Amino acid sequence: MAQKRTDKIVALVCSECKRQNYITTRNKVNMEGKLVLKKYCKFCKKITEHKESSKLK
Repeated sequence: MAQKRTDKIVALVCSECKRQNYITTRNKVNMEGKLVLKKYCKFCKKITEHKESSKLK
């Protein structure tokens, strides 16, 4: 039988301008808490922290 997927699709939202820039996956089993990455925001035109959001636009 097929196994249940352990990864979840999440959106990354810029912490400064609050716009959704990236979509990625994360493993629900291995990671606790929210995903936070430093990524380039094309709207702010600089590298900012992007936080996980479950709402996909």
